[in-house]
Amino acid sequence: MKSFFFLPFVLLSLHGIAQTQSSSFESYPVFPECKDVHFNEQEKCFSYQLKNFIYDNFELPQVVNEKNYSGMMSILFEVTREGEFKILYVDSQFEELKDEIGRVFDLLPKIEPATYSGRPKYIQFTLPLRIPLTAPQTTENEEDSVRKINEFSNEMAANEYDAIQNLPYENEKFDSSINIPFSHHNYYIFDAAMNRVGNNNHTAQKPYLYSEVNKHFDFEAYHQSLMKDKSSWFGRKWWNEHMVTIKGEDYWITLDPGVDLQIGKDFDADINTYNNTRILYTQGGIGKNITFFGAIFESQGRFADYVNRHIESMPPAGGNPGIVPGQGVAKRFRSDAYDYPMGTGYFSYTPSKHFNIQFGHGKTFLGDGYRSLLSSDNASPYPYLRLNTTFWKIKYTNTWMSLRDVRRDVAAQGSFRAKYMANHYLSINLTKRLNLGFFESVVWQNDNDRGFDMNFMNPVIFYRAIEFATGPRGGNAMIGLTAKYKISDNVNVYGQFAIDEFSSLDVFKGDKSWKNKTGYQIGFKYYDAVGIPGLMLQGEFNRVRPFTYSHNTIILNYAHMHESMAHTLGANFSEFIGIMRYQNKRFFGSAKAIVATRGFDFQTDEDMLNYGSDIFRSEYEERARETGNVVGQGNKTAFFHAETQLGYIINPSNNFKVYASLIYRNFDPMVDTANVFKNSTTWLNFGIRTDLFNWYFDF
Repeated sequence: MKSFFFLPFVLLSLHGIAQTQSSSFESYPVFPECKDVHFNEQEKCFSYQLKNFIYDNFELPQVVNEKNYSGMMSILFEVTREGEFKILYVDSQFEELKDEIGRVFDLLPKIEPATYSGRPKYIQFTLPLRIPLTAPQTTENEEDSVRKINEFSNEMAANEYDAIQNLPYENEKFDSSINIPFSHHNYYIFDAAMNRVGNNNHTAQKPYLYSEVNKHFDFEAYHQSLMKDKSSWFGRKWWNEHMVTIKGEDYWITLDPGVDLQIGKDFDADINTYNNTRILYTQGGIGKNITFFGAIFESQGRFADYVNRHIESMPPAGGNPGIVPGQGVAKRFRSDAYDYPMGTGYFSYTPSKHFNIQFGHGKTFLGDGYRSLLSSDNASPYPYLRLNTTFWKIKYTNTWMSLRDVRRDVAAQGSFRAKYMANHYLSINLTKRLNLGFFESVVWQNDNDRGFDMNFMNPVIFYRAIEFATGPRGGNAMIGLTAKYKISDNVNVYGQFAIDEFSSLDVFKGDKSWKNKTGYQIGFKYYDAVGIPGLMLQGEFNRVRPFTYSHNTIILNYAHMHESMAHTLGANFSEFIGIMRYQNKRFFGSAKAIVATRGFDFQTDEDMLNYGSDIFRSEYEERARETGNVVGQGNKTAFFHAETQLGYIINPSNNFKVYASLIYRNFDPMVDTANVFKNSTTWLNFGIRTDLFNWYFDF
């Protein structure tokens, strides 16, 4: 027969620990029967009344009785500040005994809590119980008494590990400040719910928090509607659940392996394509206010010919061959493929319902459309700090970013050149149908060793004024407007207007000056289209004038890792996009068509002029003309991209999907040059993927 003693959980409040471990409580918890007992006898009275209550209500489980068991069980419990009994841990070889003592403790009445310095405090105890029970005596053996935990901490320390409980995970992420992984398919699922007339939410700032969306879309009900009836461990983990879940009283963690495995064929270039990405990602919450996410991607791949050429068209400093779109620097893998690791993650802190602060490494997106002219997820991940402030009918977002220029001619001592970006976005719901947004952004570099200029940390001041105050060429500022109008619960229209380096005279003069660096977007979404539940239709038109997003100091362009921070196509283009999405249970499908007119530089011995499409050329560098600049000027190119995808959601908990896709792309310039020439692509692809971000192959 053994006695077992246990140390309590590690408590969140150091103050509480200090109090519970104090040697001089003013009073023990008090049962009604002990109110008139002398102070020095309170401990014995408490112990007697508790054991007497257990004796009167405890029923020996049949299986224990049949085995004629005689032994010891130990109970670790606390009496809370409210005077309630709470079991923390039970040590017994019989689950039936654990269940029964739990039932009895649930019957215990609320009593007066312990006090310290006149204030209620919780206190923890251990209670050894001999099985079978015997009636308690007013005079107890010391070894059988209820004991304050601090009296036996040395003995119990060895069992602290055993006292940790793993509670069942109950989809805590749905109410948390974790970001919903931003992929267009993931967001389509709840997009209609977020855009109902009368909702006082803000849909332009992405990624969303689960807690933001859960107010308008029932994640738990959606999740349950997709569950398969699986009871085996493998069945549950493959079809329904996270691989690993850990949950305690005030924390939760999930851990999942993932993949992005693709195999395909570029029929026109006769290239066998593939992607081999292994993923490990985790997310969790600590207390009510802190959440976190982290993901590691290790990848090798070879893509369709036009993607491979795009990768190697932007070689970074250091000898690596290029940049994989949206992923980062790629080193050579074998003779014709790429190796490109990537990592993302963040901490999210929500001190109140009005504020959320995130610090991490990832991407952001601004807008209601498929594309964004202000801030998109087109470029590779970057370090960022984001502050969201929400109150009344307003959401105000501040984002500060650390970016890199990877061009070989600006590298400093082998490292990529640092630059920084800060932006503000104010979203206001003017009516239950109309939302307006106001955007400003500035890019600056580490000139004069100023590093991250603290002038731009002010979350409310106008950046244009700061840029002017820090020097005549201290940065590159841009402003923008957004709007969305909900015609009905099923139809909304949206738009953006971007002005780079605002010069009112040149914008409104009407002579098509090169300084008129603007772009606009207009689009619509139609949910449950033509009466079919789950069918969404979307149309979008984007037009960006020449020289937009570029700068006379090239490092101050609107780019990161040689990729645009706004629209995927850069500048000097017009584009129409049509998208259809549908999902029924776990099956989903999408179709997309893009028709665009693009203007490229010729880059030949006869014509080296800058026509405004390449945001990595200085706007002062051999401009083709001062005025009369039009969209599509230069080597005018007709661009067509069609893409369809069919898939099945294997596990909705971790966004695990299997799919097949087909891309047809036609690229037809006015003049064939070394880098811009007529070509077409038919790319068939099969994949199985953990869907955590957007792949953009439509450039």
